[in-house]
Amino acid sequence: MTEHKKIRGMTWSDPRGYDPLVAASQTFRDRHPDADIVWDKRSLQGFESTPVEELAETYDLIIIDHPHVGAVVEKNCLLPIDRFAEKTALERLFAETVGKSYQSYAYDGHQWALPVDAACQVQAIRPDLVSAPVKTFSDVIALAKDGRVVWPLLAPHVLMSFFSLLANSGAPFPVTRGTAINHTAALDVIGAMATLADLVDPACLTMDPIAALDALCEDNTFALCPYVYLYAPYARANYRANRIVFHDMPSLGASGPLGSALGGTGIAVSSQTKHPDLCVEFALWVASADIQRGLYATHNGQPGNAVAWGDAAVNAPVGSCYSNTRMTHEAAWLRPRHDGYMAFQEDASHILLDALTGKTDPKSALLALETRFDESFDHE
Repeated sequence: MTEHKKIRGMTWSDPRGYDPLVAASQTFRDRHPDADIVWDKRSLQGFESTPVEELAETYDLIIIDHPHVGAVVEKNCLLPIDRFAEKTALERLFAETVGKSYQSYAYDGHQWALPVDAACQVQAIRPDLVSAPVKTFSDVIALAKDGRVVWPLLAPHVLMSFFSLLANSGAPFPVTRGTAINHTAALDVIGAMATLADLVDPACLTMDPIAALDALCEDNTFALCPYVYLYAPYARANYRANRIVFHDMPSLGASGPLGSALGGTGIAVSSQTKHPDLCVEFALWVASADIQRGLYATHNGQPGNAVAWGDAAVNAPVGSCYSNTRMTHEAAWLRPRHDGYMAFQEDASHILLDALTGKTDPKSALLALETRFDESFDHE
């Protein structure tokens, strides 16, 4: 008698993170009738902050955020997928991935997850309230003066906007110890962010991307969210009271929509799983072009595969959000990923929030960011 295999997965609770994996797991059972993949879910805040090593003790498959990979390597809690997957299959996925999504899970010579979802900070508009997307940060300020802008500033998203605008200015934040921050550019960015923060509703300080997009949808108060992670389901008809359209990020610098802080998710396999081959097979399958542009996209998924992003049938139900934001995603900036980064991300967010709310001055905040970033490498 064939052994029945139960595989537990952990993802995040938004329909974008949960629905496509449940649908894919049900279909995968047709390939493996002796295996059940059951998914649990955690909140967005939990997804961004829960240590992967804790999840790997309980779950076989884990949806992760790429800045965790440095800690993952240190804790030895995930399988290097390249040791179980065929080289050609991984090369194909690398070539098919949007921007740096595949690269974001490569660390210390191994591939620790496969991208199933691509995202970075873009702009979201209400097309019934504003005639076209804005192009520049100055355009954002003009709309904010009229009370038309909502902007998620809850940690870590305030830091993500800082990263995006700094890289967009041509002076990306360091990713290695001892690399100086460009003080002139950083102070300019903090100043620009403070100007915008003074103009938006103070409720933005408590908003994550989902809360900001909900506010954009709910009534006719807001017309623009200038820097927010792409959430394709909001571009679907009838997903919320009003439909959102996504476009490339507004530029602070002179080179267009480049430098947005990369997000998205990858599927990883616990080093403690009893079914490594089956888990890797599922990960490869759910990240593949055919699944991503078919079953995954039609069940509220936001693909990470470029074949799906270029598919007209995938774009049509979501207001062409993939083709509209493709340039921003292809030119996105990859965050630091060393062990110790995640704690820095939380602390740095609050340092920035203090600067934006006048609790500290920008120069002191910048020095604190530099000091805290260098200290974050002491984990290594």
